[in-house]
Amino acid sequence: MGDTQDWTAAPGAAERARSVPAAAWSCAVTADGVREEYAGAHSVTEEGAVRLAVPDDSALFGAVLCAPRQEPAALLEFADVAPVPVRHRIRARLFLSGRLVPSGGALVLHPDRVVLRRPTGAVVIDPDEFAAARPDPLAGAEARLLTHLADAHPDAVQRLTRLVRPESLHAAIRVVPLAVDRHGLTLRVERTRAHGDVRLPFHTPADDVAQLTERVHALLAQAAAAGCPRALQRQRADGDG
Repeated sequence: MGDTQDWTAAPGAAERARSVPAAAWSCAVTADGVREEYAGAHSVTEEGAVRLAVPDDSALFGAVLCAPRQEPAALLEFADVAPVPVRHRIRARLFLSGRLVPSGGALVLHPDRVVLRRPTGAVVIDPDEFAAARPDPLAGAEARLLTHLADAHPDAVQRLTRLVRPESLHAAIRVVPLAVDRHGLTLRVERTRAHGDVRLPFHTPADDVAQLTERVHALLAQAAAAGCPRALQRQRADGDG
């Protein structure tokens, strides 16, 4: 497991952290002994505060109203889930802690601690850096883009393996798109009982879907000039599901 090719032209930690709630559909909230999960209830303001639109009769809202000063300490957790089915589908987790404050019929958390946990380790992000950062412009469209690439254009994914070092494809049985952001495309290289991730950087960042399409076409053109596609191992070892 682990990256099998140099990781280049990637988002910074603060930008990555802002992108997680921008794309996540749900979040888990723990406050004053209450833990609940909400789907489609959160939004993040320009200043990095998280607004939760929860029902007035929810246990969380009751915990806030009953807490001293109505500002209980809270922990919000967001999961960054790969839209294409792969092993170890959680790409990162974001933890925001602070105090929940009632505001305009919603609950608002201004983070005083931000932790981004990835397979390579956890990083603590300064709350001011988190507030100043902006989510990746492709975060909201990433799931649709990756599933379309995987389902409708597997031949294109296969051609992109021409840009991957041969040793990174050793014993590979499947390659699928794992992530995309304005800086590049990440491929997951799956083997019988292991996997690795490979980064294909764009020549310049993409600020919208139209630019992303151009960047991917540029990668495909680069792959076409690189030679024949790498053949993947078709057979699976006994016991592999």
